[in-house]
Amino acid sequence: MNNSRNSVLIIDDQETTIAVLRKILDSEYIIYTAESGTKGIAAAEEYMPDVILLDILMMEMDGFTVISALKNSEKTKNIPVIFITSLMGDDNEAKGLALGAADYITKPFTPVVVKLRIGNQIRLLEQLRTIERLSMMDQLTDLPNRRCFDERFSFEWLRSSREKTPISILLIDLDLFKKYNDSFGHQQGDTALKTIAKVFSGTLRRPGDFAARWGGEEFVILLPLTDSSGAMEIGEQVRKNVEDTVIPCCDKGAEKITISIGVYTRLDDCSKEDFILRADKALYNAKNAGRNAVRLFGV
Repeated sequence: MNNSRNSVLIIDDQETTIAVLRKILDSEYIIYTAESGTKGIAAAEEYMPDVILLDILMMEMDGFTVISALKNSEKTKNIPVIFITSLMGDDNEAKGLALGAADYITKPFTPVVVKLRIGNQIRLLEQLRTIERLSMMDQLTDLPNRRCFDERFSFEWLRSSREKTPISILLIDLDLFKKYNDSFGHQQGDTALKTIAKVFSGTLRRPGDFAARWGGEEFVILLPLTDSSGAMEIGEQVRKNVEDTVIPCCDKGAEKITISIGVYTRLDDCSKEDFILRADKALYNAKNAGRNAVRLFGV
C-alpha cells in the first residue's frame, strides 16, 4: 500500500483535536482540515479524500447531520467516514453506523489505534477500487469493456450536446476472424485480439480518445472533439497500423489480420442509438467494399 497517495480529511471544530490528529498522521497521509460541518462538506467535495475523520459534537452542525449530507451526495457517498468522539454508549454508535459510519475512534487518541483504523479503511477502499476497475476492463485485451465504454460515451455525448462540439466514433471488426480461429486455433485467436488491442492503444495519442472492446472480435474507438475528416484520418492510421502488425505465433506462421472500420461523426440531433447504428452501417459498407477498409457513413 502506497500511503503517499492517500488523503484524510479531518472535520472538527476543536483546533487542539486537529493538531493532535495531524501530528499522528502527517508523515503517512495528505491531510486536509475543516473547522465546521459546512466547511467539511465543501472540503470533501473539493478534495475527495480517501477517508474522513468526523467529530460528532460540533457547534454549528453535528457530525450526524454532516454524515447524512455526505452520504446523500452522489459525489461523496462512497468516502468512508470514521467518527471521532468522546461520547460513549451503544446508542450513539448504533446511530452513527445506521447513518453510514465505517468505524469509530474514541478520545483520547491512541496513535497506533488511529493509524490501524484508518489503514483498515484504506485497504478496504483499495480493494473496492480494484474490483471496480476490473469490472470495467476486458480481461483478455486489457482494454476498457462495453460497460466502461457506455459510461464514457454517455459523459462525452452530454458534453458534445452541451458545448456543441463534434464527436466521432469508429466501429471496428477484425476481418474473417472466424476463419482465422478455425485455421490457427482459439489460443492464437486470443493472441491476435490482444495484439490488435495494443495497436489501438498505441495509435491513439490524445488523452480524450478512447478505445474499448465492443465484444467478440469487435472494437470501438470514441473520438471527442473530432470532425469527420479527423476521424477518417485516425481510422486510416489505425487500419494501416493493424495491417502492418506481425502477430506472434509459437508454432506455425499465422497470417496477418486486417480490420474494417465504420466511421460516423455527429452532424445533427441524432440519438445515441442512431449514432451507433450509422457507424455500424458504415462498417457494413467497409466490409462490402472488400474489407481492410475505412468507410464514412453517407459517403
